Amino acid sequence: MPAYITPTTQSEFDEKVIQISRVSKKTKGGNKIGFSALMVVGDKKGQVGVGLGKAGDVVTAIRKGVKKAKKQMITFPMDGTTIPFAIETKLGAGRVLLKPAPQGSGVIAGGPVRAVVEAVGIRDISSKILGSDNQASSVYATFEALRAITRLVKIRGLKLRSIAQIEAEEAQRMKELQSKAKSKDDTQPSRPDRGRSKSKPGLQSSPVKAGQVKPGQARPASAPGGEPKPASAPDSKTKTAKVADNKTKTS
Repeated sequence: MPAYITPTTQSEFDEKVIQISRVSKKTKGGNKIGFSALMVVGDKKGQVGVGLGKAGDVVTAIRKGVKKAKKQMITFPMDGTTIPFAIETKLGAGRVLLKPAPQGSGVIAGGPVRAVVEAVGIRDISSKILGSDNQASSVYATFEALRAITRLVKIRGLKLRSIAQIEAEEAQRMKELQSKAKSKDDTQPSRPDRGRSKSKPGLQSSPVKAGQVKPGQARPASAPGGEPKPASAPDSKTKTAKVADNKTKTS
């Protein structure tokens, strides 16, 4: 059954139902039907717990599972938004591998593992289920991995960063990048004009090349080959007639 958040209004914890099973108990009077609910409870700030509740109805089983999960709750030491180091844990048939991931990677995990790490408040992690794909086995193995990390951090005395420190460092880095980009824009010189003349807006007359016709001028008649006809030379008879007319006028 997929995990979902139970409707809680006054509780500060997120309660997720991982699995609801219908169980049967054989008694002298016959079979007694009941239900079991596997619950994951967390505040998304480092606290998480897992509990299994059993009752004759589903609502009571969920309530008992939440109560047991709160009793078994642990405080997990997060390194910012991820886990301090990689770990592989085996519990019964369940076997999981948890690895830290860079900030912004998100939760890369399956359904049961995702429910546990999101209840803790881990935002960036990479995981893989190596053992049985049973939901209950994967949940218990993941919870055991978080408990093992908690013990190792206490033994080694590791100093981890909180989420507030990570967010403050990220905000400071963004401010530095913005200031660098602004200073770079202010110090960048303007590009030269490189001899480009500023012309008035409007129509511009382009120079006429050889063989082109100006606007409004008639195009010369073309020869059959497509080339323009050359201008014809003046006839000799017309020349002599003009000379004779000029002589009569002067006389």
